[in-house]
Amino acid sequence: MSYSETIFLTGFPGFIAERLVERLSAPNTKFYLLVQSSFAEKARRDVEKIAQRTDVLKENFELIVGDITLENLGIGEKDLEKVRSETTSVFHLAAVYDLSVEKDLAFLVNAEGTKNVNDFVRSLQNLRRYNYVSTCYVAGQRKGEILETELEHDAGFRNYYEETKYLAELSVEKLKSEVPTTIFRPSVVVGDSRTGETAKYDGIYYLMLYLRKAPNLLRFINVGNVNVKLNLVPVDFVVEGIAALAADEAATGKTIALADPNPLTTEELFDAISEALVGKKSVIKPSPKLIEWSLHLKVSPPMTGLPFPAVPYFFIPQTYSTSVAEKLLKPHNVACPNFRTYVGNLLKFVEQNPTL
Repeated sequence: MSYSETIFLTGFPGFIAERLVERLSAPNTKFYLLVQSSFAEKARRDVEKIAQRTDVLKENFELIVGDITLENLGIGEKDLEKVRSETTSVFHLAAVYDLSVEKDLAFLVNAEGTKNVNDFVRSLQNLRRYNYVSTCYVAGQRKGEILETELEHDAGFRNYYEETKYLAELSVEKLKSEVPTTIFRPSVVVGDSRTGETAKYDGIYYLMLYLRKAPNLLRFINVGNVNVKLNLVPVDFVVEGIAALAADEAATGKTIALADPNPLTTEELFDAISEALVGKKSVIKPSPKLIEWSLHLKVSPPMTGLPFPAVPYFFIPQTYSTSVAEKLLKPHNVACPNFRTYVGNLLKFVEQNPTL
């Protein structure tokens, strides 16, 4: 069978990758999904589910066992020749998404792995678009507003995740002069705004789980910050944004922040969760400095559930411009919903799935 588009995608069967494959599935679209051998069985099960939900033949989805940290992505010679000749679009999502990731692993997967994917992209004969999924946190410890047109800086980083994603984006940025490339920078990705479904509980979920322990009591003291905004985006918005702009010529050569243009402060987020749980806001609002100090105490993680590596993300004095994203997404009727409109769905999912 001949296909009008052949997609090569890394990071399957990850949370965003799985949803993106389902969103892009079509009878005339072929997928080559790069999968590590340890995830092959899960990937096969997920492909079967996607095929059933989309009514697309399973033959449209082909698993390619490999590893982005290896030369030629660890793909066998026969598969490599086939993939190189047929691929028309690349989506690179594979990475270590962990704030406490060790240095060697972060550099191997996020930085070197992306360079290997870049080399692979350069070898493709019929490439129409290279879509790379980065993060807003390539901004590291910069302060103030971060523009989509900005990347290089010397402000430093909070962890190796940020640093290696920054180095990876630098290498992809250089490709824009060679191949049609689009870089996507999601902010903090949470569950589906409609179903609440997510793959893990971190980020804002630490606050949700904390308040759920005793909402009527714990909601009295707001542990948020009136001066700092935490940018959250539901996974369905991220997937829709990538799917829409990956096929939009106007997005070629652009870097796009898939972020909330009107994010809430962490103080507002606390109250939004509290209202969704018990219909009431907080009463006492201690100084941000006191809250930040208390969250670094040894007793804090067991009490609040918030690990030390995550604490700085509730006190980051930076925001993300979405002017490029909004202009490009408007014709596609894709916009980020406000957290208040879907926090109830996130909490309902957490209630139904207390552990993941």
